[in-house]
Amino acid sequence: MQRTEAAYASRPEHSRGRLVAEPESPPRSPFARDRDRIIHSTAFRRLKHKTQVFVYHDGDHYRTRLTHSIEVAQVARSVARALGLDEDLTEALALAHDLGHTPFGHAGERELDRLMAPHGGFDHNAQSLRIVTKLECCYARFDGLNLTWETLEGLVKHNGPLIDAEGHALGAYRERGLPEAIIEYAEAHDLQLASHPSAEAQVAALADDIAYNAHDIDDGLRAGLFNLIDLGDVPLAGEALSQVLKAYPGIDMTRIVHETVRRVIAAMVGDVLAETGRRVVRLKPRSVEAVRGLGENLVGFGRQMAEKNRVLQSFLSQRMYRHERVTAMMDRAQRVVRDLFEAYLADPRLLPANWRDGQLAEDRGRLSRQVCDFIAGMTDRYALDQHKRLFDLDPLFR
Repeated sequence: MQRTEAAYASRPEHSRGRLVAEPESPPRSPFARDRDRIIHSTAFRRLKHKTQVFVYHDGDHYRTRLTHSIEVAQVARSVARALGLDEDLTEALALAHDLGHTPFGHAGERELDRLMAPHGGFDHNAQSLRIVTKLECCYARFDGLNLTWETLEGLVKHNGPLIDAEGHALGAYRERGLPEAIIEYAEAHDLQLASHPSAEAQVAALADDIAYNAHDIDDGLRAGLFNLIDLGDVPLAGEALSQVLKAYPGIDMTRIVHETVRRVIAAMVGDVLAETGRRVVRLKPRSVEAVRGLGENLVGFGRQMAEKNRVLQSFLSQRMYRHERVTAMMDRAQRVVRDLFEAYLADPRLLPANWRDGQLAEDRGRLSRQVCDFIAGMTDRYALDQHKRLFDLDPLFR
């Protein structure tokens, strides 16, 4: 069993367990077992053909949700090891964080959220919880993956508390309230939604930021959405590029990009380790429970790096995610999601046999959620194939 060193690390031997009790599986710890179940899940395999920014046929070398998740796990595990945290729990959370994403990235999520507005909307974080607690149906004794409390807590709360002490929704949920899936599961298995998550979950969340910012620079340059010269005035990326050009004058573009991206990652990871070390000295957490009750994150960027990260994200948002080539494709992708949703809702017999339920046709809300679950689980490729089968056209090219 893996040994942890930090006093504030999660310890598998002290896990709060699973909703359905199971015998242990040595030599794996409970958290290592969670990681393995996530890797072997159908939802994880589907990430192979789910968009990160580009639709799957744009090229073989762009990030998908799967490659992004693997990169997040690598960064997260390295940070966890340096901080003396439980690496298995950190890795499990990093690998699971995108399970609830729809086909076609955030465009698909926005469209499903709009279509599901009369029935509670759609939220990829809540969908991740639905997948690991209900929709994965491969075990004989339970639905879902029956993950430990710590993994489920981190999956739901990796960005911080969801409610305040009075039960009011926070952050992204402040206006609309918590998704029903989170409320429903928390009633059966209290995830302490008002507290901060473990340090391992906080590491996984930051690793997500580090990985997608750094690697979207690579994908954006590869796609020609912006040029190297455009990075010159962007904090962090511009600094890294300047270091590369000074150290290696005359090297080819591929090497320049790679050397720049690796320096961006190294700078962000180094800052997380330094800032977290300062917070540990200041806050003096002595247990994982102390971390949950601090009232602020233990793991994070320093103020300067947080601002550099914000500016980099703003640059990528403007020059990449909102680029006319990307938005034009995403507009058409939203049409795919909309057409499929309306077709399945109008005639549930179009759903695969294992997704049909005769009672659903009489309950619009339940049927809508069933259709939503089915579409959310699709890969880009499968969604396009189904659209072509139902409508005999490929909307991405017509």
